[in-house]
Amino acid sequence: MHFKDKVVWITGASSGIGKELALQFDALGAILILTSSNQSLLSELQLQLQKSKILVYNLLDLKGIPALVDEALSCYGRIDFVIQSAGISQRAQATETDIAVYEKLMAINYFAPVAINQALLPHFVAKNSGHSVIISSVAGLMGFPLRSGYAASKHAIKGYVETVQCELLETKVRHSIVYPGRIDTPISKNALQGNGQQYGTTDANNEVGMNVKICARKIIKGIQKGKKAIVIVKAERILLWLWWFCPALYYKIAHKKGLQN
Repeated sequence: MHFKDKVVWITGASSGIGKELALQFDALGAILILTSSNQSLLSELQLQLQKSKILVYNLLDLKGIPALVDEALSCYGRIDFVIQSAGISQRAQATETDIAVYEKLMAINYFAPVAINQALLPHFVAKNSGHSVIISSVAGLMGFPLRSGYAASKHAIKGYVETVQCELLETKVRHSIVYPGRIDTPISKNALQGNGQQYGTTDANNEVGMNVKICARKIIKGIQKGKKAIVIVKAERILLWLWWFCPALYYKIAHKKGLQN
């Protein structure tokens, strides 16, 4: 699979994995549509790209997403790939988290990507092509301390994507879900505390995480191979193994390590 002259729409494109994916897809000759709520960061990124358009949007406005999708489709007349990288994390114990925080986490991490995908599906199905990629997290495979709402939203999107994959199995419309572990990005700075305020600092775990360039390359390779699930982990692989085969030990380790963050 090649990406030259393919139209790739990336949400969450102003930072982290989304930004790096934009740079790497650009190097592969893709035509880009960039979405984020941060106009200035998108404009800075656009200066580094060969061919791209910007659609500034706050994904908390769920009702406006169908119109956003129409606008994205009108940019170049089609969308070949949509990469949904927009997301927000959490750093608070469940006993300290307001319900409004759970609502925001579900809105950004679950309802927004579902709304975008639902609005795009008729176009993909009509031409029997198109590839939807949603960036989840290993927290979408197993729970972890301080991330009750984040993990719940990522588990929810897993259920949605896997169901659509089953329903469209005999078509050429593809869906992939990506499960990154610790990646060196600013995700923890924007994470929500229990009262809804930003966490504001970078976790030590993120700082020792996988380089975002390597992560983006692995995602692109997974898309090229048509993988339904793209798991990108290092040491987290051990936790996944324990969660599956030795859950009692997993809970002990996750409790001890997770509450240190």
